[in-house]
Amino acid sequence: MNARTEPAAPEPGAPTTARPPLLREFLLVAGLFLVYKLGRQLAVGHTADAFRDAHRVWGLERAVHLPDETAVQSALLHGDTLVHLANTYYAAVHFPATLAFLVWLYLRRPAHYLWARRVLAAVTAAALVLPFTFPLAPPRMVTGTGLVDTGRLYGPSVYGPPAGDHLSNQFAAMPSLHFGWALMVAIGLIAATRSRLRWLWLLHPLVTLLVIVGTANHYWLDAIAATALLGVALAVIHPPARGSGTVAGHGSERLAPREPALAGAAR
Repeated sequence: MNARTEPAAPEPGAPTTARPPLLREFLLVAGLFLVYKLGRQLAVGHTADAFRDAHRVWGLERAVHLPDETAVQSALLHGDTLVHLANTYYAAVHFPATLAFLVWLYLRRPAHYLWARRVLAAVTAAALVLPFTFPLAPPRMVTGTGLVDTGRLYGPSVYGPPAGDHLSNQFAAMPSLHFGWALMVAIGLIAATRSRLRWLWLLHPLVTLLVIVGTANHYWLDAIAATALLGVALAVIHPPARGSGTVAGHGSERLAPREPALAGAAR
């Protein structure tokens, strides 16, 4: 599926925004990703609490009649190809899609870039607190749920055995930043563009939600928690006025709305 996503046209008299220095932004964004990867490592060592909380989350979901995660996984397990695609999406799309989103905004919509970067930083920082206060084992590790570890059984998997995995804290399932970042990508592109097809960007968080649940890496409540954090961040950090003009860096070169549009809004 291909769609054209065009920057919203600057309105007459709309304020312009200079692109922030590239090196500074590179360091800030790289720092955001490093904090995401390394920050959760500080909250390791709560295995018993993580499994206790997992049973609490599972019981709460059943008590409030949320859909059973096993229904989503059963749909994926109808064919090896489908489950392999879901595992690949989980492993390979999360970081590249978010990075591409930030790069495109930086080049085409600097004002929206600053807004999106601040929101993502706020959500990520808040998400790093929960593993300390509420460690949570993912459903693929919990017995009695009827779920299996699709990454381990069908590949590809981004995780090794929890005891030997020094690159991630597997007991930090809540909130799901996979979903929170995907939702922000969609919201950011909808806010920054004017195409009638821009709402198709919501397919990205929708597919991400089905993937994280179907692969048993997250509970529904992990996505709900991420949505709540994102909602608070969006309420505090307001987007720029729609139609704000943009100015390139050092030469103050205006980005005209008739420039070639970004192809491939959704694939």
